Amino acid sequence: LSINFSSSEHPYAHLIDTLPDGIKFYNPCKLGDPRYDKLPLSVRILLEAAIRNCDGFYTKEEDVQNILDWQEQQEKAEVPFSPARVLLQDFTGIPAMVDLAAMRDVVAKQGMDPDLVNPKCPTDLIVDHSLQIDYSKCAIQNAPNPGGGDSSNQSQPPPRSTATRPPSRGGSHCGGQRGSCSKAACSDLPASSGRPTSVQQIENTPLLCPFHLQPVSEVETALKNQEMELQRNKERLHFFKWCSKAFKNVNVVPPDVGAVHQVNLEYLSRVVQVSDGLIYPDSVVGTDSHTTMINGLGILGWGVGGIESEAVMLGQPVSLTLPQVVGCKLVGSINPLATSIDIVLGITKHLRQAGISGKFVEFFGPGVSQLSAPDRTTIANMCPEYNATVSFFPIDHVTLKHFKKTNFTDEKLKLLESYMKAVNLFRSYEESSEDPQFSEVIEINLSSMVPQVSGPKRPQDRVAVSSMKDDFQSCLNEKVGFKGFHISKEKQDVRVPFLHCGQEYQLAHGSVVIAAVISCTNNCNPSVMLTAGMPNFKAAVEAGLVVKPYIRTSLAPGSGMVTHYLNTSGVLPYFNQLGFEVIGYGCATCVGNTAPLPEAVVDAIKKGDLVACGVLSGNRHFEGRLCDCVRANYLASPPLVVAYAIAGTVGIDFEKEPLGETSAGKEVYLRDIWPSREEVQQTEEDTVISSIFKDLRRRMEKGNTFWNKIECPDSVVFPWDHKSTYIRPPPFFTKLSKDIPPPQSIENAHALLFLGDKVTTDHISPAGSIARVSAAAKYLQSKRLTPREFNSYGARRGNDAVMMRGTFASIKLHNRFIGKPGPKTLHIPSGQTLDVFEAADRYQRDGTPLIILAGKDYGSGNSRDWVAKGPYLLGVRAVIAESFEKLHKSQLVGMGIMPLQFVAGQNADTLELSGKERFSVALPESLRPRQQLTVRTSKGTSFSVTALFDSEVDVIFFQHGGLLRYVARTVVENGPDAAAGEQQPTSV
Repeated sequence: LSINFSSSEHPYAHLIDTLPDGIKFYNPCKLGDPRYDKLPLSVRILLEAAIRNCDGFYTKEEDVQNILDWQEQQEKAEVPFSPARVLLQDFTGIPAMVDLAAMRDVVAKQGMDPDLVNPKCPTDLIVDHSLQIDYSKCAIQNAPNPGGGDSSNQSQPPPRSTATRPPSRGGSHCGGQRGSCSKAACSDLPASSGRPTSVQQIENTPLLCPFHLQPVSEVETALKNQEMELQRNKERLHFFKWCSKAFKNVNVVPPDVGAVHQVNLEYLSRVVQVSDGLIYPDSVVGTDSHTTMINGLGILGWGVGGIESEAVMLGQPVSLTLPQVVGCKLVGSINPLATSIDIVLGITKHLRQAGISGKFVEFFGPGVSQLSAPDRTTIANMCPEYNATVSFFPIDHVTLKHFKKTNFTDEKLKLLESYMKAVNLFRSYEESSEDPQFSEVIEINLSSMVPQVSGPKRPQDRVAVSSMKDDFQSCLNEKVGFKGFHISKEKQDVRVPFLHCGQEYQLAHGSVVIAAVISCTNNCNPSVMLTAGMPNFKAAVEAGLVVKPYIRTSLAPGSGMVTHYLNTSGVLPYFNQLGFEVIGYGCATCVGNTAPLPEAVVDAIKKGDLVACGVLSGNRHFEGRLCDCVRANYLASPPLVVAYAIAGTVGIDFEKEPLGETSAGKEVYLRDIWPSREEVQQTEEDTVISSIFKDLRRRMEKGNTFWNKIECPDSVVFPWDHKSTYIRPPPFFTKLSKDIPPPQSIENAHALLFLGDKVTTDHISPAGSIARVSAAAKYLQSKRLTPREFNSYGARRGNDAVMMRGTFASIKLHNRFIGKPGPKTLHIPSGQTLDVFEAADRYQRDGTPLIILAGKDYGSGNSRDWVAKGPYLLGVRAVIAESFEKLHKSQLVGMGIMPLQFVAGQNADTLELSGKERFSVALPESLRPRQQLTVRTSKGTSFSVTALFDSEVDVIFFQHGGLLRYVARTVVENGPDAAAGEQQPTSV
């Protein structure tokens, strides 16, 4: 529907007010209702959007009144929210855009104009998730497209060492590009001898061709990785370039600019938007779970599934139950030794223990003023870890100070401040009289925060750095679980020698084999990156304390801005000399894009059955995610990643044990090289200035040569290449009828999988490399692709054939039918153990519907739309679980899959289900939200479940067979009206 915001027919036209410069806005203060000033500021933004978008159809006056009456209606009323924009990253963005391209096809077949299919809501698509670490200065890469690796453990060197990296090897160089190595370039080179002692030799360590393991002439690691990224993903980039030209309201940010959440913070965030002379708050929903970072700048936003984002793009509001808003009161002073990561993890622990799943969190109290804007975005990013929807920091003078450092002129700041104060969205945290009313209040004392890491398997398992050595030892002793590996006493002191580059090293339990400094997500804060490489670490380098060469080190800045300030501040050289070189821009280690470890390291880990460790400054580290061989993974701040890499082990007490010794035998402790908080803050102030953001803006608008040279057709519909293994038209619109089909009950379904608790999106739809023995690999090999050309699941999300085969392909999937981890299941009629895809394919050929049985927290983890699309294509009609992660539940509904919840106190075990029964679920003609249904089994038993449709909108989507089919029918039925009202706001 087209909304005339300034029309006198608008039900809230009387609320229109005017700023001194003539810009109009809807002013909720003119309601004259005392409830407005008592609302949490995050709810005030929901209210403003409802008032502005009140059209009597998607948004009604009743919705406005329900939001205004939030104190009484929270957790009761379902309300719409129309965000100002949509944010997509390429892994989840490409299937969204492929779906829209396919929707154009079906609209054209129905005799309508395909150009009607366009995002109504402004959409930014950032190409950032396709980077892989092919080249690394500190370690040999076995292949640029790893095929999955082997499932084994890893371990660590002894804590003290003065060993440095092997010297450069002479000889011919490989060109570094596929097919560019000549026979001469592949000749054997002599192994190094002796051990260098100078930093200069570290700097001269060559890159190695991943195809031939010989030195290459190019010394810029990031450049080589970027070249590989662009070549590997040329087909996908061609499609993205077509999207940027074919679709209105789509802005594509090319690769090598930065990670989606970082670009959103630094470039796309508008704070307020102006459209047709009307100003209103910026807000966003995104297909990246880190979208919540933006709340640190006072911009309301959260992550949604790819299917939901497509609906918003096409004009549908997000439907949400009015949330409870938990007020998080910050008091006390920050410990000078605590980094922002310590504050983040401390707050994360408090809020996780508070049980705030699905709620809004809004910060207030005098302690908030001590947090810089980067501190706030760092904290806001972590809200998915304690299952909050958002962690919101209202705008105050600190936020304005940050904007002044970036790309806001004094005129823009004046307009922003004037508008925010006019609608009471501006805060002074020291004034308790401005505190709104909350559902509940949690008080956190900032002075209680101490340095922490998280692990070894879950981000919520925090460990004080001072207790790390003892905690890891206890993990070896404990039974296998979230905090245990069950290593027998007699094997805990095992040390396995191995040769690497002609030099002997040892691995033991706790050895660090991956150390990744990542500046995106919870480490977007400049202070923690500066601390990791501050000039104090120069002493460590000069003392000969370097990272052992077999450790996979990498530095993946969230954007070019990070590299810029690291370089400007003089910090980058120390990163380089310690082995942490910039490998490129984008998501790499976090999403499993770590290339194989050196074979000698893997062999040593296998031989000793070692629990090796990865240390990274990200916020996701599920077991096996970084590398199949690495069982223990710890999240840490960037300076601690560097410290543990130097130590070579997590089994160290930094207070009592040195990192190593100088050449003169002097012991060097962490406290000797750790910079003071004052030094870090001063460096941050001197380097993170407006020029950094201006440089980023210039780079983004300029793009890169490869992207600029890509040519694509000007056609309205996409010219599909049916030989493509990257981009295929999905089958979601097959046999689309104009009429809504009647409800189809589930009759005699088999269980495809019988799962336990904590099934994550990584288990359902892996994002990393494609294992060479997987169903997806078999498909790609049938297309004559070699393992080197497989790329990753994330890169091939535009191909439903790959993603369907990759569904439940995780090596860590625990299926009770099988009894051991792996992507296998039982084909019940034949009794055969098959790949999950092969079993599902047999069931579909036999016309057998499928369900999934699961435990608690089904679908937790990152937002991925293929976690719903994949099961849909496998023939899954329903998932019966004890509980669901909220976002994933919505994704299932969006694909027409029923999320069915066991009645409280019941589960598969209490009901004595073997999973081998056949299941039937009768559906009434008129479904209702949260209606109880009965499941009957072939054993003659039955049990009740709740259909988790939260609203009438959910029921409508399900009846249409999913959201995509609903939107396609809407476009076909409404014609040009469906494309009206496209927003084209400008930033302020």
